[in-house]
Amino acid sequence: MKIRSVTYFCNPGWPLDEKRLRLAGDFLAEAKTAFEQAGYEVQTTRLATVPFPHFLKELDKTPELARTVSLLLPETGIAYAALGPALPEFPGSYPVIPEAIAASKNVFFSGVMADPKRGLSLAAARACADVIIRTAPLDPNGFANLNFAALANVPPGAPFFPAAYHEGGEPAFALAMEAADAAVSAFTGAKTINEGRAALIETLEENARSLTKVADFLKFKHHIRFGGIDYSLAPFPEESRSLGAAFERMGVPAVGLHGSLAAAAILTESIERARFPRAGFSGLFMPVLEDAVLAKRAAEGTLTVKDLLLYSAVCGAGLDTVPLPGDVTREQLTALLLDLSALALRLDKPLTARLMPVPGKQAGDATSFDFGFFANSRVLALEARPLGKALGGEETFSLQSRKRD
Repeated sequence: MKIRSVTYFCNPGWPLDEKRLRLAGDFLAEAKTAFEQAGYEVQTTRLATVPFPHFLKELDKTPELARTVSLLLPETGIAYAALGPALPEFPGSYPVIPEAIAASKNVFFSGVMADPKRGLSLAAARACADVIIRTAPLDPNGFANLNFAALANVPPGAPFFPAAYHEGGEPAFALAMEAADAAVSAFTGAKTINEGRAALIETLEENARSLTKVADFLKFKHHIRFGGIDYSLAPFPEESRSLGAAFERMGVPAVGLHGSLAAAAILTESIERARFPRAGFSGLFMPVLEDAVLAKRAAEGTLTVKDLLLYSAVCGAGLDTVPLPGDVTREQLTALLLDLSALALRLDKPLTARLMPVPGKQAGDATSFDFGFFANSRVLALEARPLGKALGGEETFSLQSRKRD
């Protein structure tokens, strides 16, 4: 188990308050050392801000903001920054994102499509689809879309990128964990579901106690709020740290076949049973390109986009690092994003979409990413056509969560 990120949340102001960023860098450097001394590898330190439309009044300066932050990151020792989501009440905040991504390095954005207060915005879903389409050509492999996610019902304080953003007020910090190996270990050799689940819960709780002890020390020393731990069982592209491997160690012949949804539900429910200070998703990430087994099953045709969306109903953070055909249209993506948003609102859970159209590639073509956190796969087909009539409009409507009484 590793710490994927110690994420610091703040409002950087505009013009940027460099003192705040340097304070963030100093805190994160100390936090990294403290967690490493407790026996945890800290892969990255990250900064997440309030939604950029809240502090940047001139939205056409978003590329300048991203470029400035990008230049300051190495000086502060912070690896990545997320400048928060575009918001439906600021429609001009969506179209500036592709240029901002192009103008910067290691800077992430997101876009809100739906939440319980705002409802589901058809216009915002379409705007997010447009961001994805316009961002894809920035890199020959479509890699630039790694830096953007469309959000549905995602609250502030989640430490994983690109979804991370701050609610405002005083700074805070939270932990994003890389813990898929805990699930693999728990179910390797387990004879029953209860045996594997108990082992996983014990591992999560034992590590949470150690992590919280360090976090509390930092909290009291620096008078900063600790937002909690996001135990989303994030994988790494090798089998020993693969969420797909955990499914198959549980007894699923291959991820994507029937039985996979049950495995996803069992793993998610195990996390929910564990006692620890929660942040963010605390479910399952199923990023196709970041997981060796998921990438393999997708390449074999066993795991599809519809499967991933189906599993999001019982677990997970949605659709992550999904390679799509380069000629996918805005209208096709909008239809998929509406399905994701509807799931998030009806089931009252946070879901995201990080979709990666690959220029020049068709469904079934092999991907060729050169990135240490990726396992190559094949481009997945997207069974979608443009929506019409009422679903093709621009309205915002409420969609209440499922009644439980």
